[in-house]
Amino acid sequence: MNHNPIDQFHELKNRLTRFMMMYKFALDEMETKVEILKEEFQLLHDYNPIEHTKSRIKSFESIFRKVMRKGCGTSLEDIREGVRDIAGLRITCSFISDIYSISEMLQRQADLKIISIKDYIKNPKPNGYQSLHMLVQVPVYMSDRCEMVYVEVQIRTIAMDFWASLEHKIFYKYDESVPVQLLQELKEAADTAAELDRKMQRLHEEIKAIKSPQSSDSSKFIIGDQKFELPVGLLEFIRTESDPQ
Repeated sequence: MNHNPIDQFHELKNRLTRFMMMYKFALDEMETKVEILKEEFQLLHDYNPIEHTKSRIKSFESIFRKVMRKGCGTSLEDIREGVRDIAGLRITCSFISDIYSISEMLQRQADLKIISIKDYIKNPKPNGYQSLHMLVQVPVYMSDRCEMVYVEVQIRTIAMDFWASLEHKIFYKYDESVPVQLLQELKEAADTAAELDRKMQRLHEEIKAIKSPQSSDSSKFIIGDQKFELPVGLLEFIRTESDPQ
């Protein structure tokens, strides 16, 4: 057993550094997955459901405040299991249907382990908060082991994100002691945002229905910053060659 204070300090520092590195690497992995989906939609599809993403890792202070509040143990293993939202990724979409599409795409990825899904869209919180929360485990391969790291993924529309950001700022300003009247107004604002989302979803579906399914004489596609057009004859040849025999 090592009793040298300097060596003990270095050992603790290395353990904490490794602990936090796991969450950074897990977020890097998730952001890469989402970026691949974004590029695929930009290159191969007419519509990209992902507006933007934002990631964060809780600070040590925030982690330990939550540890004290939840009353879980203070070992790194206890913290890993007790505080599962240390790493967070937020995906913002245009429409409600996009949220479920992105969720299904992530669920199909074989290396992700889905721990739980909480649907606060179909079942909003009492204050009006809406979002889809996914808790996943991401494999992180280090030099000597593979760690399964928790990442919380929140998927929401622009309207949901705007409301949640405003609500967070108000609670921070009032130190979580928000006047009752303001809480009621926040709930009404959440209801208004939800109605806007529903209207935009209906418009989105109407526009998709109006679009003609017929193909034109050529098809445009982009690779990098280069635009190309394929004549319909070549497109038909490609389709014929790619059809299973």
